[in-house]
Amino acid sequence: DSDLSMRTLSTPSPALIFPPNSPGFQNGRGSSTSSSSVTGETVAIVHSPPPTRLTHPLIRLASKHQKEQANIDRLPDHSMIQIFSFLPTNQLCRCARVCRRWYNLAWDPRLWRTIRLTGETINVDRALKVLTRRLCQDTPNVCLMLETVIVSGCRRLTDRGLYTIAQCCPELRRLEVSGCYNISNEAVFDVVSLCPNLEHLDVSGCSKVTCISLTREASIKLSPLHGKQISIRYLDMTDCFVLEDEGLHTIAAHCTQLTHLYLRRCVRITDEGLRYLMIYCTSIKELSVSDCRFVSDFGMREIAKLESRLRYLSIAHCGRITDVGIRYIAKYCSKLRYLNARGCEGITDHGVEYLAKNCTKLKSLDIGKCPLVSDTGLEFLALNCFNLKRLSLKSCESITGQGLQIVAANCFDLQMLNVQDCDVSVDALRFVKRHCKRCIIEHTNPAFF
Repeated sequence: DSDLSMRTLSTPSPALIFPPNSPGFQNGRGSSTSSSSVTGETVAIVHSPPPTRLTHPLIRLASKHQKEQANIDRLPDHSMIQIFSFLPTNQLCRCARVCRRWYNLAWDPRLWRTIRLTGETINVDRALKVLTRRLCQDTPNVCLMLETVIVSGCRRLTDRGLYTIAQCCPELRRLEVSGCYNISNEAVFDVVSLCPNLEHLDVSGCSKVTCISLTREASIKLSPLHGKQISIRYLDMTDCFVLEDEGLHTIAAHCTQLTHLYLRRCVRITDEGLRYLMIYCTSIKELSVSDCRFVSDFGMREIAKLESRLRYLSIAHCGRITDVGIRYIAKYCSKLRYLNARGCEGITDHGVEYLAKNCTKLKSLDIGKCPLVSDTGLEFLALNCFNLKRLSLKSCESITGQGLQIVAANCFDLQMLNVQDCDVSVDALRFVKRHCKRCIIEHTNPAFF
């Protein structure tokens, strides 16, 4: 083949994905031809497509019987592509080296809407550079088919890798970089500025990310519509410890289309940040502020402004929230389906009563480690929330078997019940099992099995 054909029909080596000493990389035939190691780092190599048949004099061609056993070669192209669609990126690159037919099928554009890389030792920046270069061959410098990039847990991902994605993938719709703590605000700004269709962004565990905003150039260029150019609907900033109210204010002003927002363990967020959020993001359906210890009943009053749009709320371990905050949520958010209030020790039977009488469509409730909730609260739940499917009462000291029996007698669709560290009898657990046959009971009573 000519140099031109070598250049246009090349495939990244699996060495991009697997280090040379990885068990998944070695296949018993040796790996010295597909990768090399320099100072312990995986080096990317671009290979030409495999020849159509083996011509080496020392290698015998397969017998007729052996050829007949290769049933996979009888499958039509569309079936092969369907099979390849279930493979991760590294395995797809490996399949491209089997034969010329597999090479052409493995690089079908329909298979490259998603790139998925995981692992702490992967040279992700280099892998993204080589893969996007190969995908940009038909449309120079632009990869129009790539819509999803998932590089979760790749600690070697840096801003350079995100710059590659931002510059080459304008049609990107989903980006997950959770646990990649080396990326910064600047790289994230470039991605949201150059990928106008981005809807799903997961930067959980990226401790250097303190804000989501447009770059200065994009802000100046789009100043008439500033604040409405980021189309993100799903944003996960769990464990972004340095996120503060001012950063949340900027996020809210720029991401007005948010419907799913997760701020778990963003410990610097206060009620003031939630006030900013409710001013701009009025379409939020799911919100988590778990372990945000400065969020109080005043924050619940702000969240209640979402009214019937709110379906999912997690306030676990927010110790400043009491029955007052629960009353705000119960009064205005009548279509709430999921509430996690574990560890909110200020919640009592009165709060559960308000919740049960106003949020009758509740399906999942976690009030574990709420010592002031007793059988009285469970009775209100049982008589009002007939659709309840999941209930967690872990470490609720005031709960007894009587309360559980009332719940089981009224909530027939109960599928999960957590009563670990609760003082309930075996008879009560058996009563629950008889009335809720599909219910999985998590307990710490050794006499019940």
